[in-house]
Amino acid sequence: MKPTLLILAAGMGSRYGSLKQIDKLGPAGEKIIDYSVFDAKRSGFGKVVFVIRKDIENEFKEVFIEKLSGQIEVDYVFQELDHLPDGFKCPEDRKKPWGTCHAVLMAKSKIKEPFVVINADDFYGLEAFQAVSSFLSSSAVSSANQYCMVGYKLKNTISEYGFVSRGVCEKDNNDCLIKITERTQIGKNDNGIYYKEPGGNDVYLSPETIISMNFWGFTPSFFDFAEDSFRNFLKDNINNPKAEFYIPIVIDEIIKSKSGTVKVLDCNAKWFGVTYQEDKPMVMDRLKEYAGNGIYPSPLWNG
Repeated sequence: MKPTLLILAAGMGSRYGSLKQIDKLGPAGEKIIDYSVFDAKRSGFGKVVFVIRKDIENEFKEVFIEKLSGQIEVDYVFQELDHLPDGFKCPEDRKKPWGTCHAVLMAKSKIKEPFVVINADDFYGLEAFQAVSSFLSSSAVSSANQYCMVGYKLKNTISEYGFVSRGVCEKDNNDCLIKITERTQIGKNDNGIYYKEPGGNDVYLSPETIISMNFWGFTPSFFDFAEDSFRNFLKDNINNPKAEFYIPIVIDEIIKSKSGTVKVLDCNAKWFGVTYQEDKPMVMDRLKEYAGNGIYPSPLWNG
């Protein structure tokens, strides 16, 4: 069964300052999403599902749906604040989205096969899609709660123009995830890559540190874990206007309860994205270089 690609595309990108999911970055006007779908297709994926907001539906369909028609099966769902389990009502003062795992839950009715979750505005590279596709196609995955994530090297994910947040990963001798520690304010200076502790001290990290870039491989059983976890989350956080339900929250619960495993797939690919507007020229240059080297055709979709 071919896996599905689930793309989280409901965010606005506050630090970037615009709807960066549809920003033209490739040499023929391609969006970063285009490259993710292209790499997924050539890695054996059979469908792509977008999670978007209702208010960007028309713009999003105009940009992507027609273009991808005939290339791969396409569907989409909405992430809205009032999409909550029975018994819960969204507070009137809630403005912030409920988080990445809430977005994943929106696609439950659309996905009955192994699937991959990614961010819309991140470039992950062909190697990552091939690794996850191979893992999800293995016979063992279909009979157990065995999931995976792509582990990137920290040195391949840093912005030159400001601080970023990264999930620092710990794994066991079988390359299974033990823990993710969220580190904010990760930056780079002449001495190396570091993060700032709450007290202001700089703590340096190895450039080889394995981190999560929100590239997950799941089977449909993950939806059941996520639904139970979300109900518990809402019980404690329904009136907290800033609380968000992230994928690592569920992953942590699964690992601690020994209900499943998450294999860390090491990846040497260079991740890049447009966290800041200043990142945009670098991304455009990189994609132009890839096209020039024949890594990607230009235009990307050519009938």
